[in-house]
Amino acid sequence: MSGRATAKPLSWVPSLYLAEALPFSAVMLISVIMFKDFGLGDAQITLYTGWMGLPWVVKPLWCTVVDNLRTKRWWIVGTELTLGVSLALVAFSLPTRFWLQGTLALFFLIAFASATHDISADGFYIIGLGAREQELFVGVRNTFYRVGMVVGQGGLVMLEGFLVRCGGLGGAAAWAAVFVALALLMLLLALYHGRSLPRVETARLTRFRLGEQARELLSTLTLLLRKPNIVTAALFILLFRLPEGLLVKVVPLFLTRSAGEGGLALSNVDFGLIYGTLSVIGLLLGGILGGWLVSRYGLRRCLWPLVLCLTVPDLVYVFLSLFPTHSLWTVGACVCLEQTGYGLGFAAYTLFLVAFSRGERSTAVFSICTAGQYLGGVLLPSMLSGLMSEGLGYRLFFVVVALCCLITFAVTALVRLPEE
Repeated sequence: MSGRATAKPLSWVPSLYLAEALPFSAVMLISVIMFKDFGLGDAQITLYTGWMGLPWVVKPLWCTVVDNLRTKRWWIVGTELTLGVSLALVAFSLPTRFWLQGTLALFFLIAFASATHDISADGFYIIGLGAREQELFVGVRNTFYRVGMVVGQGGLVMLEGFLVRCGGLGGAAAWAAVFVALALLMLLLALYHGRSLPRVETARLTRFRLGEQARELLSTLTLLLRKPNIVTAALFILLFRLPEGLLVKVVPLFLTRSAGEGGLALSNVDFGLIYGTLSVIGLLLGGILGGWLVSRYGLRRCLWPLVLCLTVPDLVYVFLSLFPTHSLWTVGACVCLEQTGYGLGFAAYTLFLVAFSRGERSTAVFSICTAGQYLGGVLLPSMLSGLMSEGLGYRLFFVVVALCCLITFAVTALVRLPEE
């Protein structure tokens, strides 16, 4: 573990989780606004982009490969190079007649590579930092992950709006330019990580053996099922993020749909400005403060206050749907409040996953846990959210989301925290 002494965590933790967020943002968030601009409805958008999240759910099927073949450092750099090339191909597919089929196929490839990157990055975080450092840097980790999301659904969407408004580009050409910029950024991150990531492990295998990897996966699942309080922990992992899963794709559509469609009619520039400025302030405050509070006072004392911080601010979207406004400051303040609460609450949730995964096969166990939270907290809710928003209308939809916070309260009351 000499890498811990020779490479400071601040030299790689922020960039690693920025790189983890950017392709996810492209597949799951930028695509939402792009498909809306290309004329698709809410139900189509959430269904397509929801299915593209499947690799994040089934990634435990190949997590043992990442855990045992070569090194996690090798996987990180390799997947980032793959992502850079694939994002560039998205740009070239947009002006064609088969843009929808082409982008869906490429987005699924990007999702697969991004899920593999997640496995290696999360494993590298666990083995590259001690337990105390993991707690200390969880706020930095979550903050820069969310900054990457902000760069995607904020800065890059705003760039598209500027290219259309000021550059005179058509929609397809503007979005193609955005994906070229994103591809270049991923390639630069790959080059940087090739030099900056510490060497904290030695390759365990040089050949892939399917039978051995299947046995590794079975052993990991058996180990996970034998953990104390597995039933309540599974419910917590699957359902804690349910309200956020319902909001994550509908909120951008609500903010950018026309008033006649029940939205707030923000332009892509205004939408990007809010998500690139005020929301990032909330994320920085919430993520870093949440990690610091748990590190100082412990997860047991902080859990319920942070859960309330995560859920109660969802009411801002009920307010915005009942009292539509053209004031960017009002919309921005509401988004900032919700994102601050999210940063606070998600810090506690992430530390629960890290603590629950500690012990034998920690990387593989953590990968299964993150897949579970994505299945119950993002994939299934987001796929259904568009149908719900079209059927209920945005006002009633946000009321239903607020009521779903009761499910978060229930699983939090049931869960038994690991020993700190």
